[in-house]
Amino acid sequence: MEDGASLLFDEMRALGQSARKAARAVAAASSEQRSAALREMAAQLRARQADILDANTRDVAAARQRDPAESFIDRLMLDEARLDSIAAGIETIAALPDPVGATMEEWTRPNGLRIARVRTPIGVIGMIFESRPNVAADAAALALRAGNAIILRGGSDSAGSVRAIGGALQQALGQAQLAEDAIQIVQSTDRAAVGMMLQGLGGAIDVIVPRGGKSLVARVQAEARIPVFAHLEGVNHTYVHAAADVRKAVDIVVNAKMRRVSVCGATEKLLIDRAVLETMLPPIAKALEERGCELRGGPEAQRVYRMKRATSEDWSAEYLAPIIAIRTVADIDEAIAVIGLYGSQHTDAIVTEDKAAAEKFLRDVDSAIVLHNASTQFADGGEFGFGGEIGIATGRLHARGPVGAEQLTTFKYVVRGNGQIRP
Repeated sequence: MEDGASLLFDEMRALGQSARKAARAVAAASSEQRSAALREMAAQLRARQADILDANTRDVAAARQRDPAESFIDRLMLDEARLDSIAAGIETIAALPDPVGATMEEWTRPNGLRIARVRTPIGVIGMIFESRPNVAADAAALALRAGNAIILRGGSDSAGSVRAIGGALQQALGQAQLAEDAIQIVQSTDRAAVGMMLQGLGGAIDVIVPRGGKSLVARVQAEARIPVFAHLEGVNHTYVHAAADVRKAVDIVVNAKMRRVSVCGATEKLLIDRAVLETMLPPIAKALEERGCELRGGPEAQRVYRMKRATSEDWSAEYLAPIIAIRTVADIDEAIAVIGLYGSQHTDAIVTEDKAAAEKFLRDVDSAIVLHNASTQFADGGEFGFGGEIGIATGRLHARGPVGAEQLTTFKYVVRGNGQIRP
C-alpha cells in the first residue's frame, strides 16, 4: 500500500473506532440529554450562520467554474432561509418521541416469563451523499434522535459547506456533554474513502445509507459489504382509474409530476383507464403542458391529444425532468401489472372514487409507498411526520419507505423471569 493510501486507511480506521466508542456513549445517554443536544445543534447552526454561508458561497463559486446545471447549483446552495429551515427541522426532530427503549410488543409465557421486544440503536450509520449539504444536518439529527453515531462523507462539491455544518454540530454535542465523535466528518475527498466505508471500516459501521445520483447508489449497492438502506430509482406511477374525479386527477397528476421534477418521489408515468381516456387525458395533458411538461405517449394517447411518440425505453425511464410518459390500460389489473413490470417499487398512486378499487391497488401494488387520491410527492419523511428522513429505502428488510429516526433503530428481546429454568 502506498504511503498516501496507507495514511488514509489509518485515518479512516481511527475515525471508525472513534465513532464506535461514541455510539456506545450516545446510546447510554438519557432521552432528555439527546433532545437537549438536538436543540443545541439547531442553535449552533443559527449562531454560526455566517461561517456556514461563507463556506457555501465558496463551494458554489467553485462549482460554477465547472459550469454545472442550474439544478445542481440549486441543490448545493444555502441561504439564510434554507439554513433556518434546516435548524427548524432539527428542532422538530428534537420534539419527536424518543424511539430508544420503546416497547414494541410484550407478552407473558405460560411459565411466567415476561418477554418484551424493545427498540435499541443500530450503532454507527455511514452516510455517503453528494451535493446537498443540508443532508449532513438532517442525517446527523435523525441518527442522534435514535441513539446512533454517524459518519458523514459528502461530495467534493459541498466539502466546505459540510465541514462548516459538521463543526457546528460537533460543538453542539460538546455543549450538551455528549461525545463529539458521535458525528464524524470524513475530511478526505479521495474516492478511496468511500470504498473503505463500504467495507465497514473494520466492523465499525453497521449500515450504509447513500443519498445521491444513480451512479453513487449503484456503486454502493454493488460494493457494500454491510447492509444498505437505499433506492436506486424512483420510477413512480400515477394511475387514473375509470372512477376518478377529473378535478382531483388534474390537480394530483400536475403536482405529482411538476411540483419538483428532480425529487425521487416525482411521478414519471401516467396510466389512464381506456374507458375514460377521452374525458380524462385532455384536461390533464393541457394542465401539464401549461406547466412546461413534455408529453410522450403511446398510439391511443396520441390519438386523443397531440404529443411525442413514446419509445420502449420511456416506460422504465426515470427522467427527473419535466417529461412524463402516458400509457393507456384496460383496467386496474393491467395497471398493477404495468407498475410491477416497469416500476421501481418506490412510490405509486391511484386516483379513484371507487373504494374497492383503491383498496385493491393499495393491497396489490408492491411498492414501499402506495397512495390513494394523493400526490406521489408526499414520499418524504417530513410529510410522514418523521421530522425528516435520511433517505427512502425500497428493500424488503428492516427499513422500507422514508427512513426516519424510528427506522434507524433495531430491537432486542428483554426477558424477565423469577427463577425459571428450562426442563
